[in-house]
Amino acid sequence: MSTDGWKNFGKYGAGRDSGNVHGKVALGQALEDALERMIVEGGIKSPPTSRRGLAARMRYLTTTKGGAQALADAGVAATPATIRAWAKGTRRPRPANLEAIDTAYWNLRARNVLANPGAFKQHLNNAGRGTKVEIHPINQNVVDEPRRRDNLRIRPLQVRYVWDDAVDAMTTGDLDKLEELWDDIISDLDSDWGAYTYVSHIGLGA
Repeated sequence: MSTDGWKNFGKYGAGRDSGNVHGKVALGQALEDALERMIVEGGIKSPPTSRRGLAARMRYLTTTKGGAQALADAGVAATPATIRAWAKGTRRPRPANLEAIDTAYWNLRARNVLANPGAFKQHLNNAGRGTKVEIHPINQNVVDEPRRRDNLRIRPLQVRYVWDDAVDAMTTGDLDKLEELWDDIISDLDSDWGAYTYVSHIGLGA
């Protein structure tokens, strides 16, 4: 399939699978997934039901700016004295408050990570080594049989130098910039790049 074939994407059935999307859309989704992994994997591992997990969450929520508001937003209506007792471990929250404390912790952590995109950029740039991108071609099963390219395969690439702009584009929802960056990425596939303008999935090794 030539690059020109994508000007009429869906003409031969590729659009029958909603998972077949332009690379710019898949790249944005992949960045969001990688950011979520970074938030979760860098967070507190112990469950809130454990003494250690509760203590760590309360320490974060009572020493980090915005913690009190995060607790309130999650539905915690306890008095400051009760919250201090939870933080010290002298009182234990009820199950509903434990769940709300966990929600408040993850919401605040996510907010703080999103407020500091530099850390995510650094994570993806990986000290200049970049991030592995795994490109999955569109689902060919929905394409009209004479137009299928069953020889398309998953293509791995080690991608450098685009991540600062990619993170900025993701956070601002700039699809035009993501499209420009996607064109840069797939240009490394040489003559086959046009077949990966649309994809079924993009995975980031980060």
